[in-house]
Amino acid sequence: MEVQKLLVTPSPHILAKTNTRNIMVGVCIALLPTLIASAVIFGWYVLLLCGVTVAACVGFEALYCLIMKKPIPVGDFSAVVTGIILAFNLPPAFPLWMAIIGAFISIVIVKQLFGGLGLNFANPALVGRMVLQLSFTGPMIAFTYPQSVAGVDALASATPLYVLQQGTVPLMDLLLGTHGGVLGETCAITLIVGGLFMIFTKIISPTIPVVYIGGVFVLKFLLGIGGGTAAAVAGMDALGSILAGGLLLGAFFMATDYTTSPYTRRGKIVYGIVLAILTVAIREWATMLEGVSYSLLLANLLVPYINGLTRQRPLGVKKGKKPAADGKGAK
Repeated sequence: MEVQKLLVTPSPHILAKTNTRNIMVGVCIALLPTLIASAVIFGWYVLLLCGVTVAACVGFEALYCLIMKKPIPVGDFSAVVTGIILAFNLPPAFPLWMAIIGAFISIVIVKQLFGGLGLNFANPALVGRMVLQLSFTGPMIAFTYPQSVAGVDALASATPLYVLQQGTVPLMDLLLGTHGGVLGETCAITLIVGGLFMIFTKIISPTIPVVYIGGVFVLKFLLGIGGGTAAAVAGMDALGSILAGGLLLGAFFMATDYTTSPYTRRGKIVYGIVLAILTVAIREWATMLEGVSYSLLLANLLVPYINGLTRQRPLGVKKGKKPAADGKGAK
């Protein structure tokens, strides 16, 4: 009788058929409706801008890896996703050479110098956007407005959230994207469709977007009620705060980044709550009206601590005790 050996291997024991390339291609598909909508609203230059950021991100990644004699990972489409999200954080008429600088920051400084995919401390496109915001403030706030809405080509002094606070942007305009802003904060409908696509295809978990968006709505509603605003008006203002600005883009496409978001369910809930509190606090009491980018960066820096505080205890280990080195548990 033949004796079979029992092989014990480390986890994970259940493997999925998906891989990085498939996930990133799925994200690109989810971003495509918003790209098309932005091109329809603002013109063909949007496609050129997005093409340049994607090409620059892919080119910088390939060139860096070639110089450093590392495997060139452009086939995993992660640089393509970074390029699209970076473009979505730029105004429609943003100069191409500045966008290339943002791509260099995102790929070389934030991603590759920290070890490549999976080792970056923050979302590369997010940091690229923030560097451009600080370096080229004028072009970054030169929002192009559709002719039918504003009657002008650009307004450099007013952000979409400011216009909303003045009560001049109907919610339908926010849904359809017929207002000014960066590419990824225009058409709310396409962003929601893209987010739902990623949830239903299990590219992302719904926990972070639901907690983040719901938290912002609740906080804005409570602040409105506390300030003496009628419940109906406070509800509409809270809904407008979700549809305006970069909240939907950040909630679905940036806060859910695998590398820079918590991996535990409890951690995702805490992460979403932190993002909601930071976003509302910055929008309400800071000098800037848009708080999504800075909220995401601050929350990214807290992720290691969130993971440590919310990770599941090994079976048999009592609360407050760490497992022993031999794996038998602390005495």
